[in-house]
Amino acid sequence: MNTVPKRVGIAAFFCLATGLASLQAQTPPAPGTLNFLARITPTAARPEPVRQFTFYILSKSYAEIAKEVESDDVVPPRDAFIDTLKVSPELKAWLKAHEILDLTMPGLDKALTPDDVLHTPEFLLAYQRSNSGGVTNGIPKPHYADKDKTENPAKYKKQYDEYLAALKKFIQAHPETMSGMEMELDAANPERKWKQIESDHRKKVQRIAPEVAQTKYLVTKTDTDLDGHATVTGLAPGTYWISTLNLDAAAGDARLRWDVQVTMPPGQAVRTELTNLNGLDARAASATP
Repeated sequence: MNTVPKRVGIAAFFCLATGLASLQAQTPPAPGTLNFLARITPTAARPEPVRQFTFYILSKSYAEIAKEVESDDVVPPRDAFIDTLKVSPELKAWLKAHEILDLTMPGLDKALTPDDVLHTPEFLLAYQRSNSGGVTNGIPKPHYADKDKTENPAKYKKQYDEYLAALKKFIQAHPETMSGMEMELDAANPERKWKQIESDHRKKVQRIAPEVAQTKYLVTKTDTDLDGHATVTGLAPGTYWISTLNLDAAAGDARLRWDVQVTMPPGQAVRTELTNLNGLDARAASATP
């Protein structure tokens, strides 16, 4: 019996099957279509379509993009910031030991001890100023003279130590005399500088993140129509984010941003809605990078 033709036929079949499998492997999955509707519901009002607004289809969450940018421009650690301040070493040590940067906040005296006041030059000066002019009865008066620092240092030290000892007893007996010190600490207050550093950092991230999103992660962008609808075709299977970047969509008293994840299966149409429920409050978003 001649089996050669049968073997040739089987070999040809496997070659054809292998070729088809290889062709299928090389054929990219069919693209899909994304349809979405964007609407905002103001307080005590009906939903309104987000008309003629640009949405960005990204390959990465905009929130994660902002974190990526933020990691390249970090705010200095708190202790490192304190080290840059032009204040006494004693005040730097006090700031590092306390979760306080605003020295002008009401009630600062509740965080201070008599020793803090006596041994931190800025606190001592603030205490002296807030109790000067005879407003505080019985407060000890210093008897040391600055000229004795060089002319008679032993005398100066003795009188200075006596003054501090007397002042400590007075503060312990009258802790209320520390109240109001915060009003004399504006010049030494690091809070304003720290807030400026944080503000500059946020502004930089908010400025750069949209640029990074559009140059590295932008797939396409589209505008909604007058009914708030938009359609994006030709999207390869995968995960995307519908984003407004750092732009606000507004209706009435509501201002929203979106960073909504969608998954595109091969060759299918995906429909989704952007509403208050999956939107970000723009006012809260503006307070963070």
